[in-house]
Amino acid sequence: MDQNPKNSKQDRPDGNGPKNRQSLLILLVCTLVTLLFWNIFSVYLGGSASRQISYDKFIEMVDENKVDKVIMESGKLTIIPKEQKIQGVEFQYTAIAMEDGTALTQRLEDKGITFEEREPNMAASVLSAIVSLVLPIVLMFVGLSFLMRHMNKGGGVMGIGKSKAKAYVQKETGVTFKDVAGQDEAKESLQEVVDFLHNPAKYTQIGAKLPKGALLVGPPGTGKTLLAKAVAGEAHVPFFSLSGSDFVEMFVGVGASRVRDLFEEAKKNAPCIIFIDEIDAIGKSRDSRYGGGNDEREQTLNQLLAEMDGFDTSKGLLILAATNRPEVLDPALLRPGRFDRRVIVDRPDLKGRVDILKVHAKNVALDETVDLDAIALATSGAVGSDLANMINEAAILAVKNKRKAVSQKDLFEAVEVVLVGKEKKDRILSQEERRIVSYHEVGHALLSALQKDAEPVQKITIVPRTMGALGYVMQVPEEEKFLNTKSELEAMLVGLLAGRAAEEIVFGNVTTGAANDIEKATQIARAMITQYGMSEKFGLMGLASAQNQYLDGRTVLDCGDDTATEIDHEVMKLLHLSYEKAKTALEENREALDKIAAFLIERETITGKEFMKIFHEVKGIPEEEVNELPEAEVSELPKEGTVENV
Repeated sequence: MDQNPKNSKQDRPDGNGPKNRQSLLILLVCTLVTLLFWNIFSVYLGGSASRQISYDKFIEMVDENKVDKVIMESGKLTIIPKEQKIQGVEFQYTAIAMEDGTALTQRLEDKGITFEEREPNMAASVLSAIVSLVLPIVLMFVGLSFLMRHMNKGGGVMGIGKSKAKAYVQKETGVTFKDVAGQDEAKESLQEVVDFLHNPAKYTQIGAKLPKGALLVGPPGTGKTLLAKAVAGEAHVPFFSLSGSDFVEMFVGVGASRVRDLFEEAKKNAPCIIFIDEIDAIGKSRDSRYGGGNDEREQTLNQLLAEMDGFDTSKGLLILAATNRPEVLDPALLRPGRFDRRVIVDRPDLKGRVDILKVHAKNVALDETVDLDAIALATSGAVGSDLANMINEAAILAVKNKRKAVSQKDLFEAVEVVLVGKEKKDRILSQEERRIVSYHEVGHALLSALQKDAEPVQKITIVPRTMGALGYVMQVPEEEKFLNTKSELEAMLVGLLAGRAAEEIVFGNVTTGAANDIEKATQIARAMITQYGMSEKFGLMGLASAQNQYLDGRTVLDCGDDTATEIDHEVMKLLHLSYEKAKTALEENREALDKIAAFLIERETITGKEFMKIFHEVKGIPEEEVNELPEAEVSELPKEGTVENV
């Protein structure tokens, strides 16, 4: 739930693009002003302006009687014309004498032109050369010094070492705990910190100290940044926000300098809150296993550790940090006395998702058909940012369909758009491909209906989607679950492989459409053997450990090569057994498979009720014995789908 429309302005990265452009403009203006000033200064310093001309031009001017006076100095001629172009400044020409002095003197006397001969002044020439070189340099230095002071304001050369932290005050953040939903435990933990900032005497009286720091840990989009802003908003204190990457530059020592500058500014504004997003960028373990050995990052981390040890919590200085990768952080950063609290901001449960939907829907016009509880049940595993996006997509769809309010249908369609993409209307399948995809998807759905531990089908479609699915089966749990039994996992395996089994039974051949199914089935089977202890061969032995818990959840085997080979054999055995179960079940229910597939080819999309009605008719189950299915038309992430492989 990191997305908050009220804070889009503050959430933009504090980039230096505009500042850099301003600095370059100032530098250019300084250069031009210096050159202009020097040009004017040189003119008025000598009281004259001059221009070099050829000797032929000089002779022409003499013949046309345009010369008033000529000064001869070591073969150089200074010519003062009769007509002056600049008022107040003596304009003159310079030329190099190309004939001997006698001939030139005679020429000038014949025309009645005044002339004089001067001895060269070496001292004046040297002084003029020195001034012409030194003065522009001095002026440029003064201009650059002013520029650096303007850019830096005490942060080192060109502002490189200055902290890029952006300070927010309460009126700018505008975020309180009311804007945060679905994270009750995290809010409760942080409310104690806010209460300490409001009433420090209540805690210091008994001897309690304000925690120096709190680390917000959780998957992306769960609301870590929003929670940090809410703490600042509730506490009514300045809020310094920056990312871990803002400390790192190409220059060694810059990160440490920025850390020092940040804490100095924070101490001046205490009580206040410092928030460092993605702290793993600078707080990564110095162990080489996690990519240690970067001197700049280590210097920055060491400075951060020193600063966290050095400030007094009684002044109300609190550090908040957020990360998706707590496992890579340096142990020195996580010890008590630095980050005293670890606040878990995990994926919301069913109640949390309902509350999040209500927060994001409060400014959206909804009609009477909207049931947010049904949407929350259908979006198991979604985070706050996903739900915010779904609400926004639903509003866009309502406008597109020329409605004044968002309906339940819009919300259902928005869930599909976010999870599997929009309908790809320009992708037209051939009749044969439509049959293959139809049988594939009906195979998934039929096994879900035949197995008691499978989740009920809510929708079957063979309409291609922009995320690559040529068709999919959507299922929704009857209630939210946090645990899966062995039988439920085995049912998942059979259901995932049922699409490929249907292709082989009906067409005697297989396609590339089962790639995604096979990938998911392999992951489940491998997890059952290596992590869940559901293998008879290995028993309760843990053979793999999870990495990046809050990101991709990738697992790494903790066993030898021989054991890894045996694991592969067990996975193959389990998948083969599940595939054979799927084939047997579909062969026994071939009539239902054909009828439902034909109906799907005709309609392209059918609901769970329509699917179960045909299934019960084929099985001869009376209508009165059939329990009503839930009304929801969409589910969580598609459990099974045919994925196009390019």
